[in-house]
Amino acid sequence: MAPHQALPHAHQPHSPAHRGAGRIRRSAAAAVAGLTAVTLLSACGYGSKSDDSKPSTAAAGSASAAKLSADSVKIGYFANLTHGTPLVGLQEGILQKELGATQIKTQVFNAGPAEIEALNAGSIDIGWIGPSPAINGYTKSEGKSLKIIGGSASGGVKLVVNPEKIATLDDLKGKKIATPQLGNTQDVALLNYLAGKGYKVDAQSGAGDVSVVRSDNKVTPDAYKQGSIDGAWVPEPTASKLVTLGAKVLLNEKDIWPNKQFVITNIIVSQKFLAEHPDVVEAVLRGSVTTNAFIKANPDKAKAIANEAIKKEAGNALEAAILDPAWADIDFLDDPLAATLQTEADNAVTAGLLKKPNLSGIYDLTLLNKVLKEKGQTTVADAGLGTK
Repeated sequence: MAPHQALPHAHQPHSPAHRGAGRIRRSAAAAVAGLTAVTLLSACGYGSKSDDSKPSTAAAGSASAAKLSADSVKIGYFANLTHGTPLVGLQEGILQKELGATQIKTQVFNAGPAEIEALNAGSIDIGWIGPSPAINGYTKSEGKSLKIIGGSASGGVKLVVNPEKIATLDDLKGKKIATPQLGNTQDVALLNYLAGKGYKVDAQSGAGDVSVVRSDNKVTPDAYKQGSIDGAWVPEPTASKLVTLGAKVLLNEKDIWPNKQFVITNIIVSQKFLAEHPDVVEAVLRGSVTTNAFIKANPDKAKAIANEAIKKEAGNALEAAILDPAWADIDFLDDPLAATLQTEADNAVTAGLLKKPNLSGIYDLTLLNKVLKEKGQTTVADAGLGTK
């Protein structure tokens, strides 16, 4: 994901403040510090690199509402478009409404590993995160740290190239293509795609028929302008930013997946918090499902809400030329697309970036399916990777 990432994946609020009980106020809490670094599964580091997270923010619960089993719940997410569900859900007060008097405390992260560290340390209870760090966190803890409890977003990843150097997919040989980070979700996707086309690339160094250049999403646009890369396999909004610089979309990753869907953002929870406060977890999931329905029913309003949230968290809103195509390419859904998580892990193993992971039990969709049933919606499957 960013690697899932530090970039992307966010949604823009319609109003700069939460409504009623959903207002979020900044706290003086410092960013997570002193956390023990998560050792990645392999030397290549499957997942995104750990960056410092932003200071916490908190939302005051409604004192008059019924209180759940916890006084507060600590939620982590990125200020990225692919994290539109928490951006919109928090900004609009949808999540807070479901939680009643239980206070929301939020932490904004730049990359997955930092969020996993915070979850392991108890600094957050629930988080929106990409597939790579979720896989890494689960397997590194031998299945004891987290559970994936719901889906959030699919899509939002493209191969964009310099049209003067690359006209078709057959022109990739000898070119330099950037990915956000060694072993991150997009890096694995590009390596797998190139292998399928018969190109030989050393996964660790990136050298080969096509040069895979690991470049942070924040600097990739400058690298493109300087001509040091010929294209990039990146998530939104970086892909659309490159298009504004003259690049063209050569391939949308969703076009190579069954049903044009693949997981880009999941919801995870600390197993300890899930065991102690299932009612709070259920309330968050109900808020997520309600938020996704709101986004689908009000796409333009949700887009504006998400962009305002990004401005508040990251300091700058996205211009329309970047925001509009990026938002349009992301699908917000409740299904975690479990089968695609397994495929992404398998692709990383094939590329030599990950030892064969045991993902058995990584999902617990019990509460999500309860919420979906209550709303008269179709339940979702765990692809055989659920809690037994």
